[in-house]
Amino acid sequence: MTVQSSSLLLLMSFAAGTFSAGASSNPQHLMLSLPSGGVPNNPLPLIIWPQVVPDEEEDSAAWFERTFTASGWPAAWRAPIFPYTHYHPNTHEVLGVGAGWAEVLFGGDSGRMVTLREGDAVLIPAGVGHKQVFASDDFFTVGAYPQGFAPETLRDEPAHLREAKLRIQQVPLPAHDPFTGGEGAMTEIWGPIAHQLLP
Repeated sequence: MTVQSSSLLLLMSFAAGTFSAGASSNPQHLMLSLPSGGVPNNPLPLIIWPQVVPDEEEDSAAWFERTFTASGWPAAWRAPIFPYTHYHPNTHEVLGVGAGWAEVLFGGDSGRMVTLREGDAVLIPAGVGHKQVFASDDFFTVGAYPQGFAPETLRDEPAHLREAKLRIQQVPLPAHDPFTGGEGAMTEIWGPIAHQLLP
């Protein structure tokens, strides 16, 4: 299945309601390319890895920290997701759910709600809005960024949209997949799209 055709199928599934990351064991992706209010979003799709933590692992958060760091995405923090729409104009971000569950709105007010559970992970392209809407009391994620990058956080403010879109275009494609440290779902899904976006 091509990236474009699988994207279309995924978009069709979202039309039925909230997306649950646990519905499939394969990495899935969601296109959020159009701006929403003051959220620029990105032509690169959101990538979701459902239940990526191995069954024998007892500490999901520690596994994410080890895996991200070994793959060139140093683990930076453990925390819930901010309860307001925000995005990072200067870096991509990967989140691994260390405990609990949450419904997260991606893409701004006109985006899509995604249910994330312990063991799920999501790669958020620079500029894609995200906000925790509902969550269990124990919910938290492990956050990581490509080596050498630290996030700047902006809110849904239309006055910043034009400048943010220009900055997002300058964010390089990460050199390594956050789970393999080399090629993987990120390079397979983002690589062809990034190549098409080159001038």
